[in-house]
Amino acid sequence: MSSNLAGRHVRTQTSSIIATTVFFLVVALVLTGLMAHVVAAMTRSANEIDDARASRAARASIAAFVSRLSATTTDNAVWDDAYKSIASPGAADWAYENWGKTSEDYPLYDGAIVVGPDRSSIVSAYAKGKPFQPSVFFGDAFYHQVNTAADFGQTPVVNFVKTEKGIALIASQAIQPYEAEGELPKLSVLSFYKEFNSEVLGTLSNEHELAGLRLAAAPQPGLLNTPITDMRGRVIGHLVWPSKAPGSTVFRQVYPYIAAAIVILVLFLAGVLLVGASEARRLRQLAQAAIFEANHDSLSGLLNRHGLLALLEELEVSDYCPPRLYLVDLDGFKAVNDAWGHAVGDELIRLVSNALIACHPEVVAVARLGGDEFALVQVGTAARGDIEETILSLFAEPFKIDGRTIEVGASIGAATHDRDIPPLELLRRADMALYRAKENGRGRAIEYDPELDRERQRIAELESLLKSAIGNGTIEAVFQPLVSATTGAVTGLEALARWRTATGNVSPEIFIPLAERCGLIDALGSHMLKTSIEHAKNWPGLALSVNVSPVQLCNPEFAAEVISLLQELDFDPSRLTLEITEGVLMTNPDQARRSIDHLKQVGIKFALDDFGCGYASIGALRQFGFDRMKIDRSLVSALDQASNGADVLKATIALATALQIPVTAEGIENIRQAAILREAGCDQLQGYLMGKPMSALDISSKLQEQAA
Repeated sequence: MSSNLAGRHVRTQTSSIIATTVFFLVVALVLTGLMAHVVAAMTRSANEIDDARASRAARASIAAFVSRLSATTTDNAVWDDAYKSIASPGAADWAYENWGKTSEDYPLYDGAIVVGPDRSSIVSAYAKGKPFQPSVFFGDAFYHQVNTAADFGQTPVVNFVKTEKGIALIASQAIQPYEAEGELPKLSVLSFYKEFNSEVLGTLSNEHELAGLRLAAAPQPGLLNTPITDMRGRVIGHLVWPSKAPGSTVFRQVYPYIAAAIVILVLFLAGVLLVGASEARRLRQLAQAAIFEANHDSLSGLLNRHGLLALLEELEVSDYCPPRLYLVDLDGFKAVNDAWGHAVGDELIRLVSNALIACHPEVVAVARLGGDEFALVQVGTAARGDIEETILSLFAEPFKIDGRTIEVGASIGAATHDRDIPPLELLRRADMALYRAKENGRGRAIEYDPELDRERQRIAELESLLKSAIGNGTIEAVFQPLVSATTGAVTGLEALARWRTATGNVSPEIFIPLAERCGLIDALGSHMLKTSIEHAKNWPGLALSVNVSPVQLCNPEFAAEVISLLQELDFDPSRLTLEITEGVLMTNPDQARRSIDHLKQVGIKFALDDFGCGYASIGALRQFGFDRMKIDRSLVSALDQASNGADVLKATIALATALQIPVTAEGIENIRQAAILREAGCDQLQGYLMGKPMSALDISSKLQEQAA
């Protein structure tokens, strides 16, 4: 019995071993089959994915080719100068100089054609810099495209066409002004074409990773292809290229290792599962930490910009109580960093962050967007003014850091999160309001208003108009007489800029700061200096004064440009006085000193303008060696307004006299003011009493009358 039991036990063990072996064999076979299926599927999918990518790349290459030529056409067709010139008698010459000649070696197009308003006459047609016949080269399709593209405001009409050389891309658009005023006449049409040649194909091949890309009349067996159609939808050619078949390539390379990989997979499956589970937990923890770091500021622990935008995206917007976004910018934070160092500045950021988090129960999130800019999200019924007052009250008392008393203020911009506003737009609106709050002064809170955007648009339009006005000479120079205090004779003229537009005059107080902000002040200054000197050459013996912006004087090239202009116009430097305000002495004194010294060496004089309304010191007057001082008109007008106005004025003139600096008084409007200034020692007078700003023609007439 025991043997039977032992036999049954052995058989049982054997059966168990066999069953286990068969089970693992079946599992191995199943795994092998599955892996083989997966490898085959991956190989096939990789080939299909790469083929699909290549097809998309081919279509993208065609689209990029079309887009480049379309953009080039718009840049040249929507052009005020082109619109005016093509309508002039010299249209053909102008078109050749700007387009026809360029086509010889220009990479963006091979030919340029201008068709007249009658849609049949060719004004100009050049291919590779040589005249050609578009109707012969393109056929009837050319005029059909021109007629389609002839309307104002229409985007370029772009089509592939069959040519006598092969296939070309042609783009057509009406030659038109940037903005139409009234109804326009029939427009001429500009067309650019680019041959779809091997050079273009090579460029597209490199840009879009399409090795072997070429043009064929029909699809090629075994090759991928994309059709090219003309304006009627007819196929006129195909882009063809070989498939890379990356899946098959990789499969052939890794095939010898697949069997070994199966064995290794079986042996290490258990260990991999254990290690994988442990690694998954670790990666999950790292991922959570990375997500936190990606959405939070490392210094303050607050949300960063990315985290704020994500929060606003997920925030539920209610019409009854829409969330509000407040941007807070610290006033005076840079001074803290400069005075106490970045360590104190960082501690101040942390203190402000903690204060903002707890400032109001309806503030659901606080973010730090930059160095000293914060954002708060409010959800609740509290009024905007309550939140803003609460925020501003945080800065009413100074912060204490390591025994130091730190005072900073805050400016606030607010915007409401309406249902249709995306987070980036909400952030932009709040930023616009914050910018206005900082412009209005410290400690202000401004709510976004659409007028802010309209004002920004008006400023942008005014910048464009200013650029055009400088270029076409619309900004004119007028001249105000400078009169001797003793003889009453005109001894010099000050040039002043005037901008007259169809809608009225634009004040220099508007367009000069605008020119400084948008980088046009150098061009405006050069225009005014050149125009003024050209007129002053007709008035020998008179000095010419021209105002110079601090931005100009801080330009290292300014002195050389002025000297070059004087040499070009053959104008005596000793007749020229450049008037500058004291602001330049504070913003960049070193560069200002270099420019002044360089110009004084050739005989140009310098006058300190608007003295008495700022912070110019006696030391600055001595250091920069001014040849003249101009008293600000506010001191002159104080003669009629303040009881001590005359004493202040006399003391100012006495200061200049002690420094041996001649004095000019501006803004003189009555005889009493002139008498007091003359008695105080002022040697030159300027103002409406002596003469208003006049055109060059009026100045010439006045000088002739004085001579008579």
